[in-house]
Amino acid sequence: MTRIEIDIGRQLLRLFDGGRLVAEFPVSTAAKGAGERVGSWQTPRGRHRIRAKIGTGQPLGAVFRGRRPTGEIWSPELQAQYPGRDWILTRILWLGGDEPGVNRYGEVDTFRRYIYLHGTPPVYPVGVPGSHGCVRMRSEDILELFPRVQAGTMVELHV
Repeated sequence: MTRIEIDIGRQLLRLFDGGRLVAEFPVSTAAKGAGERVGSWQTPRGRHRIRAKIGTGQPLGAVFRGRRPTGEIWSPELQAQYPGRDWILTRILWLGGDEPGVNRYGEVDTFRRYIYLHGTPPVYPVGVPGSHGCVRMRSEDILELFPRVQAGTMVELHV
């Protein structure tokens, strides 16, 4: 069974298949640290599942807004045009909490917070905190991870 472990302290995503480590990727979690509350801009902890996979067939660097491709491809020129945009690129793995009262339902609902694993521009660092709550990955890395997981895959986030 495939599962993902995200170490917020180490800024590292590990992919396991049948208990065997098969891949590791650097990530960038929230600049404001770990936390579950709505409006906290923090990365939620605990057991989650991938609820939706979005972006199949889109090119590397495809820009998403509201989980829909805009038809744009990220470039430094596009970023200069929209300097305040929170760039969500290439693929989206939308997470939902698996623990009622911890990261599911009410004021701690990961799914309703729109927490994703997603691609990020090459000019944004990975390996250090910097997101608004999501788990940012290099676009090439999310492209590699995406076909290796399914909706329902377990994702554990911890400090």
